[in-house]
Amino acid sequence: MLAEKCDYFQRMDTISNRLLFVSMSDTAGGAENILCMAAGVTNSPLIFLKHVFDSRLFIPKKQEVKHLTKGAMLIGFLKLVKELYPYRKDYTVISTNPYLNSYLGLLKRVGYLKSNLIVRECTSVFTRFTGLKKLSYQIAYKLGYPAVNLIVCQTGIMRNQLLAQNKFIPNDKAVIIENPIDLNHILRKAEASIDESLTDSEFICSAGRLIPEKGFSILIHAFEKIAQQHENLKLLILGEGKERKNLNTLIKDTGLQDRVILMGHVDNPIPYYKKAKLCVVSSIKEGFPNVLLEMMAVNDSVVSTLCAGGIEKIPSILKVEPNNINSLTSAIGFALADYPSQKNDSRQDYLKDRSPELFISSILEELHRVNSL
Repeated sequence: MLAEKCDYFQRMDTISNRLLFVSMSDTAGGAENILCMAAGVTNSPLIFLKHVFDSRLFIPKKQEVKHLTKGAMLIGFLKLVKELYPYRKDYTVISTNPYLNSYLGLLKRVGYLKSNLIVRECTSVFTRFTGLKKLSYQIAYKLGYPAVNLIVCQTGIMRNQLLAQNKFIPNDKAVIIENPIDLNHILRKAEASIDESLTDSEFICSAGRLIPEKGFSILIHAFEKIAQQHENLKLLILGEGKERKNLNTLIKDTGLQDRVILMGHVDNPIPYYKKAKLCVVSSIKEGFPNVLLEMMAVNDSVVSTLCAGGIEKIPSILKVEPNNINSLTSAIGFALADYPSQKNDSRQDYLKDRSPELFISSILEELHRVNSL
């Protein structure tokens, strides 16, 4: 048994030295952060099809990174063919956007890319989108996914939806591997300062792109009721997006201009999570909210909607029905009044089991299993 274990880890070391990570852009999103973490712990090259203006994605200085264009994404796709040439054989290529996954799968189907291809599902596209957008995904999956070696899903629900919508994908190729969190990195970031104007304030903190799926309008309505009982409490929402105008209108309509603050993009949100009296994830639907893990790492009072599979299993957080103002209001009220604010070992153990090292080793182990079938 010991010899088998040693052989396994030697094999993993060999494979991890021949990894390539590919991302659509260096936008500071959850999927991009996960790829950066995985590339960092394996010391592997990382290719971004597009470099976005004022990117705030954290990339370690020693990380080998290449950006293919600052222009249209199409240019990045076209340049990728040439850029992949050194990695065509005897590598393992890992990507995480459905269109990019499908493109790489198509290159594999036509014989250009002969390396292993692992793709990660970043969201449940077939339930999140409708109409032409959904149709475009259906076509993309049928074109590229038949050649994929392994599909990594964040939750069981995501895997079930993927297989239900794509009957051609063998069950064995779709696996569940939970999102990682670099706990040590998060704890280091938590030591930074927050905006001086908020140092002495009590606040609830939430974060994410300002889009309808994040449920910030639900959160503001819930806070409207909470604010009546907690006169000095504020609500901070960190992030930027297309819903800013609508949310500002809602804030004005509810008379909360001095109580709800849309902070915009914050380079380092972790100190705000740590300083908050309570952290809230209000999303209606998610692949899996990585921000929830970050909040749990630094704050003992966290409320989350059941917006993604797997949240129901997380220890020591309050969970509520999505898209329900009354349920969210009740949970926030309970957390502020009675929820124990003490360090919880079960939560920390849960986070430690999601390390980037375990994440990538689990993926490579599953790849070996699938390739051995």
